[in-house]
Amino acid sequence: MHPHFLDLCFYAKSKGMRAVISTNGTLITKELAQELKKVGLSYVGISLDGLESVHDRFRGKKGAFREAIDGINYAKEAGIKVGLRFTINKRNAQEIPGIFKLLEEENIPRVCFYHLVYAGRGTKLMEEDLSHEETRQTVDAILELTKEVYSRDNQKEVLTVDNHADGPYIYLKLLKEGKTEEAANVMSLLKMNGGNSSGVGIGCVSWDGEVYADQFWRHYSFGNVKERNFSEIWTDTSNPLMKQLKNKKEYVKGKCKDCKWLDICNGNFRVRSEAKEDDLWAPDPACYLTDEEIYDAK
Repeated sequence: MHPHFLDLCFYAKSKGMRAVISTNGTLITKELAQELKKVGLSYVGISLDGLESVHDRFRGKKGAFREAIDGINYAKEAGIKVGLRFTINKRNAQEIPGIFKLLEEENIPRVCFYHLVYAGRGTKLMEEDLSHEETRQTVDAILELTKEVYSRDNQKEVLTVDNHADGPYIYLKLLKEGKTEEAANVMSLLKMNGGNSSGVGIGCVSWDGEVYADQFWRHYSFGNVKERNFSEIWTDTSNPLMKQLKNKKEYVKGKCKDCKWLDICNGNFRVRSEAKEDDLWAPDPACYLTDEEIYDAK
């Protein structure tokens, strides 16, 4: 929609950055897709809320699904990698098997399943989030469907995003199945990743120059890059919140504080705790691990 969108992509690439976009896909024409390829865009993430009827209902526009699929195909034809973005909630979790089918039918290489983060418009959807048991069932379904798809096409990429409880859950599941080598590989990757890095390894600079801990934390700015260098803002631990985010493990409370997986998840999403519990350092309400898994895991 921005009149200088292509110029901005080109500028980012000229500065050595990886340029990607997240979009609903409806404005990607064949011509635009070719232009995006020319300026060096390397990835397009297109949001779907389900298959046709569900997606159109979520978006409030009949035909939105078909337009998104057209955008996906135009990007693929131009040689740009494409992926689906799907945010899980009570009203669309049943669509996940259909999304996997779509992945194969449309030859889409990647899908990201996002757990709901209670921030921005997501705060209003808090009651639409899955229960802990529903989340476990959904993650189990994603794992089984991934296995099925991978048996036919081992180049597909399937991710779950925005809930670091997924890592320990998958690790423990593999151990129960006796897959110790696979579990060890998972643990190695989890330790390398380090869990949530809001305010540390990732940040968000908004269109107006405001600097946030991540893309969800738009209600608290650390400063503006038009007034101070980003590096100064990002390392200024005289700001109490910035200081705390640099070492979350010192400040988390409740079951998070004593959890065996704290080094793996790094406290999960603090913004979700703030929205639900009105306490930044309360346990993440979306953590679905049981007490036995948290305290007695081996």
